Amino acid sequence: MMDDPVIFVRNSEEIATSILNRPEKRNALSIQLMRQLCTQAEGIEKDGKIRIWILRGSGPAFCAGLDVNEARDADRGVESAQMVRECLSAIYRIPVVTIAMVHGAAMGGGAGLVAACDFAVAENCATVGFPEVRRGLVPAQVMSILVRKLRRADVRHLLLSGEIIDAAGAFNIGLFSHVGDMERDSQEIISQLLQSAPGALAKTKKLMDQLYSPSLEDDIEICIRHHMQAREGAEAQEGIRAFLEKRKPSWHR
Repeated sequence: MMDDPVIFVRNSEEIATSILNRPEKRNALSIQLMRQLCTQAEGIEKDGKIRIWILRGSGPAFCAGLDVNEARDADRGVESAQMVRECLSAIYRIPVVTIAMVHGAAMGGGAGLVAACDFAVAENCATVGFPEVRRGLVPAQVMSILVRKLRRADVRHLLLSGEIIDAAGAFNIGLFSHVGDMERDSQEIISQLLQSAPGALAKTKKLMDQLYSPSLEDDIEICIRHHMQAREGAEAQEGIRAFLEKRKPSWHR
């Protein structure tokens, strides 16, 4: 249904696409949207025939990050954080190959979706960043994936500075795998992947993950505790308030 926060498209027997469908909110990660992504990941894994899963966004941006109104709600904040955990883990762990097609902005949790995918193809105008520290938050859950994907020095710069980087910068550090013609680049990757045995791809993904230590689940469990402690603090309250009110937070110099 077009009103669904994520539209699922079966492109072919072997390829499926999930389209984030909250364009008026720049595809912000609501609880419902993340739950639907998890459900689609589960369905893809059970299907057994799908080999490639594409994530993309509708409207002007890939994903602006967490739905801030839900995240700051006392009754829904914990559920929102837990869904980030489940969503990132589902995308990172799925045995099929994942491709993020990025246009416009991918921020915070949206950049986390990009990092969780095996490949990220982007338009030249795409931007990516983790601005959590500028809002009094700790980018904890995405950190568990970034340290598995990028050089530690680049992770430190991204997360401590909160800088928004362009597509060329994201390519240079390895967050984007391809930059330029998003449609063409994704088709080239798909053509290459379809030459590989599906079982071998799944086993290769699993083995690569097992070579990291400690486990992703252990990392995320630690990270979510730090994230929630920060979210409940005074800095986060001020940072989110300032963001919604479109003003600088009190610590900004």
